Amino acid sequence: MTNTICQRILLKLSGEALMSETGGSIDSDIVKRLATEIKELCDVGLQVGLVIGGGNILRGAEKASEGLDRVTSDQMGMLATVINALAMQDALEAHGQPVRVMSALKINQVCEDYIRRRAIRHLEKGRVVIFAAGTGNPFFTKVKGVYSADPQKDPDAKFYPRLTYDEALDQRLNVMDTTALVLCRDNNVPMRVMNIFEKGAIMKLMMGEEIGSLIERGTDND
Repeated sequence: MTNTICQRILLKLSGEALMSETGGSIDSDIVKRLATEIKELCDVGLQVGLVIGGGNILRGAEKASEGLDRVTSDQMGMLATVINALAMQDALEAHGQPVRVMSALKINQVCEDYIRRRAIRHLEKGRVVIFAAGTGNPFFTKVKGVYSADPQKDPDAKFYPRLTYDEALDQRLNVMDTTALVLCRDNNVPMRVMNIFEKGAIMKLMMGEEIGSLIERGTDND
């Protein structure tokens, strides 16, 4: 195994990351490029878990605001994440990378049910595990990390190369779903927010370069 900064990572992609510039829900070239980079991570010995949102196909919260029942709209959003997961699975397998899609919803004909011990075993065997049907609604933007505001709208937005979970929560920086932030903080899981459209950025990060914004739990004295 190459000397990377960690052994196992969970890579979170918003569904919008898969969209084409012309508005298509899934851009095959983008999916293939991401699959290539993920395969490179596996080739150096990293265990890779992957979560993909469904916003490129449907956002449950938006449909609920339009009058659709909230439970139904959320279920539709979960199914959208399964569609994206299957697309990424196909792209990874085309590169010769073993992969399993595990769903929080029971859809046995297209993917496995999520079982924690089985997921860990897949990772230990070198398989990419794509976790579907269980994501929230994270903020997505094509920028290099965490900012005080949307830098595409506010030229004075401040970039944060490093901050604590409490700072992200207190300042309501919309990094991602609040519940996910709290879980990462309470379990002392460091998070890196970065621009996945920069080719090779993930591998550079794994090799120790400072890429994007690091969010971690502060010390007791903070």
